[in-house]
Amino acid sequence: MSRQTTAQRTYMATAQSEARTWFVLDADGQVLGRLAAQAAALLKGKHKPTYTPHADMGDAVIVINAAKVRLTGRKLDQKMLRRHSGYPGGLKEIPYRQVLRDRPEAAVERAIRGMLPHTRLGADMYRRLRVYRGPDHPHQAQHPVPWRGPEALRRAEEEEA
Repeated sequence: MSRQTTAQRTYMATAQSEARTWFVLDADGQVLGRLAAQAAALLKGKHKPTYTPHADMGDAVIVINAAKVRLTGRKLDQKMLRRHSGYPGGLKEIPYRQVLRDRPEAAVERAIRGMLPHTRLGADMYRRLRVYRGPDHPHQAQHPVPWRGPEALRRAEEEEA
């Protein structure tokens, strides 16, 4: 007496099966780390019900107003951007006050990149990130959508249906 069962198939999304959306995040007045966490989640695709950790499911992200991002506490003077040339005595430290003044895009990109996987998959996700100092960006042809959180995304999907 063998019992015959029909196996339930688990849906596994692939990168090709998903359409990519372009989201715009406004960094004006936002805390750097919280902004970076939101952007990293969008790049990974964690806001989608079909999120699959081993597949590149994420969307493209445009960050505008990077010059207006903020740091909390005394991080402007205490937090340092460190890089090393590989030679003895080759450590360079730049305070974040100077980094945000000279190259705020680099500070935002670095924060977001640190929250992505440090693998080839993370490199593919990072390629879909665009950061701009001011409010203008050249991506109108991609029809970017302002990101207002997962609740707003759910409401928009319900209105379409």
